[in-house]
Amino acid sequence: MLENAFTGSRNYWLWVFFLLILIGTGTIFYLRQFDYGLGVTGLSRDVSWGFYIAQFTFLVGVAASAVMVVLPYYLHHTKEFAKITILGEFLAIGAVIMCMTFIFVDMGQPLRIMNVFFHPTPNSMMFWDSVSLMGYLVLNVIISIVTLDAEKKGIYPPKWIKPVIIFSIPWAVSIHTVTAFLYSGLAARPFWMSAIMAPRFLATAFAAGPALLIILCLLLRKLTNFDTGKEPIQKLAVIATYAMILNVFFLLMELFTAFYSGIHEHALHFQFLYTGLDGNYSLVPWMWTSIILAAISLVLLIVKKYRENEKILLFACIAVFLSIWIDKGLGLIVAGFTPSPLGKVVPYWPTFTEIMISIGIWALGMLIITALYKIALSVRRQLK
Repeated sequence: MLENAFTGSRNYWLWVFFLLILIGTGTIFYLRQFDYGLGVTGLSRDVSWGFYIAQFTFLVGVAASAVMVVLPYYLHHTKEFAKITILGEFLAIGAVIMCMTFIFVDMGQPLRIMNVFFHPTPNSMMFWDSVSLMGYLVLNVIISIVTLDAEKKGIYPPKWIKPVIIFSIPWAVSIHTVTAFLYSGLAARPFWMSAIMAPRFLATAFAAGPALLIILCLLLRKLTNFDTGKEPIQKLAVIATYAMILNVFFLLMELFTAFYSGIHEHALHFQFLYTGLDGNYSLVPWMWTSIILAAISLVLLIVKKYRENEKILLFACIAVFLSIWIDKGLGLIVAGFTPSPLGKVVPYWPTFTEIMISIGIWALGMLIITALYKIALSVRRQLK
């Protein structure tokens, strides 16, 4: 099956070449960072996690969202998801690899990440996050290979794969729950120390992931004539709608708790995000853009006639994805460090080096997803 990724049209190879250029550029910038150190980034003693960890956090949610197609298809036998399930699993594989790569580039000495496995500390959330991510990647690779190979041969998948698939469902939830625990267990960071951090992470995951999958399905229909059908797309849209409603509800709960309770230290973080603090307004326009996009997407998704119009649905899904990316991929991490426990506002903004390395990693993920989708589509065409 792998050979199908090495054949394609002129446009396919132009797209692959474009992604390789971005990956190569990102690699060059990473080599500069590796040589000089994290001093080329915007990180500091007060803001020790930044753009890389924010992208990791966002992409863990995208990876976990594969459960939104795996669970209905394999557990509830929703046959409408037959064509779309493998796409969700391949999206999860690409997202997990991006997550791991973002962790890799965030390490000042990347080989030190092996200490997590050579010297395991079960009381550390970092250890469990590493285990859950690696395990989830292995599960998705096994499930994808076995089910796609069976489909290619025109036979039923072996019986032993069913328990593996069922086991992957709670595992998908666990990877983003453990990631949330990385933040909510830090007592010195009141912005993160919230009991609803894990539910909020899952809500954003189950909104952004299906939204991205809908975008990819509509692109595949346009570019390759591979049609997953209207019904699974609409079912995914309903899932994204409810998840986005929960996401907004959880955010409003956080705002109410911070401001109505009068907990000054908690309120300062939200003030930094939405109105600025001590003359620092760097994230304010971004966060209000996120709110506006969330409001627009909710209107378009809740109203059925808008949701069933696929052109409007595409715009709504892009709005959902961008809104959550801004919230988790920009605001969440920086706001947790600002202000610091000493009350200082230390400016942070990703440097050009950070942005180029991140673009290279996103391009790597898109290349992996492109190759995997090419394999899946080639197998489907052979069956016709």
